[in-house]
Amino acid sequence: MPLSEDEQRILSEIEQQLYESDPALAREVSSTTVYTHAFRNLKWATLAFACGAAFMVLTLQMHYLVAFVGFLIMLGSAFFFERNLRRLGRVGLEQMTQTVRGTSGVREYFGSTGDRMRDKFRRDYEGDDSTDVEADEDTD
Repeated sequence: MPLSEDEQRILSEIEQQLYESDPALAREVSSTTVYTHAFRNLKWATLAFACGAAFMVLTLQMHYLVAFVGFLIMLGSAFFFERNLRRLGRVGLEQMTQTVRGTSGVREYFGSTGDRMRDKFRRDYEGDDSTDVEADEDTD
């Protein structure tokens, strides 16, 4: 059921007052989605899995029971990852991938470094071909 004009006006006024009184909270609320918490947990589970694997490899030379603790950390983090992935669901996963692909994602973080490197390699490659062709012409 859509909101009436009065209800929409009241909500707009409340939103405006929130932006005026606490802009940091308003920014956080506007950028947070239902899936943000589950996605954050996925990141922590991935980090825990990597730490567990490193712990297991480093302690394997001491004793296999100590290394088993690392395996248990890996197993627990895998279960935690799976539970939060289910909580995230297909829609949440699509939303998070769109966020990563957006302008504030990896491309903005690295800037145009990839483009510059591609151009440099392309110029180097094209330059190498021209010298080979000239050398072949000189031998004829």
